[in-house]
Amino acid sequence: MDEIIKSRHKPDFLPEKIPLLETVAANLPGMIFQILQRQDGSVFIPYISSGCKYLYELEPEAVQSDFQVLCKLIHPQDIQAFTESITVCRTTLTPWHWEGRIVTPSGKLKWIQGTSQPELQEDGDFLWHGLVMDITDRKQAQEKLLESEARYKAILDAIPDLMFRISRDGEYLDLKSEGANITLSREEIVGKNLQELLPSDVAAISQVAIAKTLDSGSLQSCEYQLRTSLGVRDYEARLVVSGTDEVLAIVRDITDRKQGEVALQNLAQKFAKAFSCSPDSITISTLQEGRFIEVNDSFVNLSGYGRDEAIGKTSFELNLWVQDRDRLNLVQELQSTGVARNLEIDFRQKSGEIITTLLSAEVIDLNGIPAILAVHHDITERKQVEAQLRFCAQRDRLLAETLVRIRSSLKLEEILQTTVTEVRQFLQTDRVFIGLNNANLGVKTLAESVDPKYPSVSGWSTKDEAYLQELRNLLKDNRVRVVEDVTQISVSPKVKAHCQKFQTKASLAVPIMLGNELFGALIANQCSGPRYWQPIEIDLLQQMSEQLAIAIQQSQICQKLAELNTNLEYQVQERTAQLEQKMQEVEKLHRVKDVVLHTVAHDLRTSVMGNLMVLKNLLNQGVGSRGAGEQGSRGVITASLSPLPLSHIPSAQSSIPISRSIIERMIQGNDRQLTMINSLLEINSCEKQGLEIKLEPVQFSTLLAGTFAELKPMLTQNQATLKNLVPADLPLVMADGTRLQKVLVNLIAHSLHNNPPGLNFTLSATVEGGMIRTQIQDDGVIMSKVECDRLFDLHVRDPQDCCSTSIGLKMYLCRKVIKAHGGEIGVMSNRKRGLTFWFTLPLATSSATNRP
Repeated sequence: MDEIIKSRHKPDFLPEKIPLLETVAANLPGMIFQILQRQDGSVFIPYISSGCKYLYELEPEAVQSDFQVLCKLIHPQDIQAFTESITVCRTTLTPWHWEGRIVTPSGKLKWIQGTSQPELQEDGDFLWHGLVMDITDRKQAQEKLLESEARYKAILDAIPDLMFRISRDGEYLDLKSEGANITLSREEIVGKNLQELLPSDVAAISQVAIAKTLDSGSLQSCEYQLRTSLGVRDYEARLVVSGTDEVLAIVRDITDRKQGEVALQNLAQKFAKAFSCSPDSITISTLQEGRFIEVNDSFVNLSGYGRDEAIGKTSFELNLWVQDRDRLNLVQELQSTGVARNLEIDFRQKSGEIITTLLSAEVIDLNGIPAILAVHHDITERKQVEAQLRFCAQRDRLLAETLVRIRSSLKLEEILQTTVTEVRQFLQTDRVFIGLNNANLGVKTLAESVDPKYPSVSGWSTKDEAYLQELRNLLKDNRVRVVEDVTQISVSPKVKAHCQKFQTKASLAVPIMLGNELFGALIANQCSGPRYWQPIEIDLLQQMSEQLAIAIQQSQICQKLAELNTNLEYQVQERTAQLEQKMQEVEKLHRVKDVVLHTVAHDLRTSVMGNLMVLKNLLNQGVGSRGAGEQGSRGVITASLSPLPLSHIPSAQSSIPISRSIIERMIQGNDRQLTMINSLLEINSCEKQGLEIKLEPVQFSTLLAGTFAELKPMLTQNQATLKNLVPADLPLVMADGTRLQKVLVNLIAHSLHNNPPGLNFTLSATVEGGMIRTQIQDDGVIMSKVECDRLFDLHVRDPQDCCSTSIGLKMYLCRKVIKAHGGEIGVMSNRKRGLTFWFTLPLATSSATNRP
């Protein structure tokens, strides 16, 4: 023993199991310890629970200072066994188990039981984790058991019931009849058989009970009736195995009990179903004392007490009432009104746990005795959930308000100060502050809320790098640092002095991380004493640290934005000046383009229109003066080559004969040029001023009738046909009729110009999703998908196609018109032959049709 207990030296580490031991110690009625035994025999006690005071009547600090004080309390007769158990455990590394007596400083004799598991450390030291429990009650119970055995024999002798030893075959081997009402002597019973002394039916019942008892080895009982000098009596026989092939039968006269059972049968029937089926606890107890007469299974489950433990005991004897006055208030209300409804009462379970129930009770009469019929509905879980919900609601409100402040305010100092104030109020702690970790400034307090009774950490700072590094290490790996009692942790003297200076007894710290960098920490201190930090409180600080990180990053971003804005404003001004200069140049170019376009278009229009007039006159003169020299459909027209006016033309003019077909082609070419010039002017006007359309409700069939009239000469000239499949009852559409007719003409003209004569068209229309979809299908040549996709674009086509530019401009204008109507237009190649043009137009709404 002397080798174990030597001078105490402080280790360089704190075992990781101490937080777990603290949690376990708070829930055990014994003492948990952790002892480190070094190779040199010295002993250090890193941890000993508060149970030391209850068990040994010593403060934990006193034991940690000198382990010898515990050994001095061991009973002299048990010291050797204690020392030997330690030696065996250390030698074999097996679990340590020892029971012995101690004498406390107040003179109490206690039996204790110690268990421990030694762990051999890498450096050769032994670390003992153990538990010491008070087993005085158990030991005293064992001693009382021995005493009770003697008493039981005396009691057995005093029992007035008949007792028989009976063999398997029913022979009476022995009996005890002292105090029992029996008419036969011992000699008349011992050696006889059941069949000889009892009626045949009773003997048969007894024989079966004997066989069951011996076969099952368990208690069996049977009831029967016998005629006696006092009349018919009821008996109960209880049989237990008392030896090989023999039983002990205890026979009791239960006539009075049977009569009582009949009297209570009505009551049992009345409440049997309620007791057996109710999920709530139901009890019947006396009004004055509260002594339980009956309880149901739900009461057993709720209270933890068995039926045998509860019945016959009072609620005070079972220590059920948390507040004794609750029982007094209940009785007073029942005596005045006879009923109580939904009283919220706290009760103590057998385990010591407190539960909350809604108690409803009424006064009933049991054979003239006033009793209480009480129903208890357990609402403990509901109350806990309500409390948790209130706590969570407060936490969520705090988080939401913090988030709103962060989003609505850029004042970082105001956000930080409000946060620490509200967090301290929410946690009901003594101090909450935010510390800054800065390579240049060291550690600095940014915001603080503190109870005036305790010192403030505001303004405190240090540049001691070793101290700063220790503080950073306490928050490394982005973990929460939870300290419930600073006296139970191993820290440097500087940290310990800091805690003493600011009276910190418990601490909860959460790092504030900006990416992977430690910006600082959000810290809550309890100065009034140690504190258990709840998981929801830890979670709150973690979430608040994330919100603070967002606020800090937001502030930093705003600072950077302010710097960038200064540079951006200068760049914007410079670029704006450049753009204004470019815009002026572009406007000049547009003006030049418009002048050139209108000038060239005007000259071209004048020239083309003049050519058309001359050519048409020549064609008309040729037609009117055809002579015998004309053959078939061809003729010769004489044209003068003199450039002089008519007044200067000499009498003998020179002429050149020109074919009629040549003049017709020249007329067609000039028509296309004039159409192209008009299209270019119209496109330029659309691009600059937008396409002007006049929308009005139009009957689609009426619109098509006008279009067919315009198309008829073109179709006849190209030997083409048009089949109209458009229904006459189509709804009205909002359209500019004039421009829409041009679209239809241009689409059909495109197919006529790109196909030989004899083309067939099919026109159809349907209503789809609030739009009229129109389709124009022909049986001409097909186009590739690329050509279909680009048909309505404004671009230069194949220069070998003399009419491609004019037609392309018309297709572009068609798309502009349909888009201006709010529709879509397109073309697709049919599977075998031809193209299908389609476009959509919106239907006329009621509001549109009612407009003046």
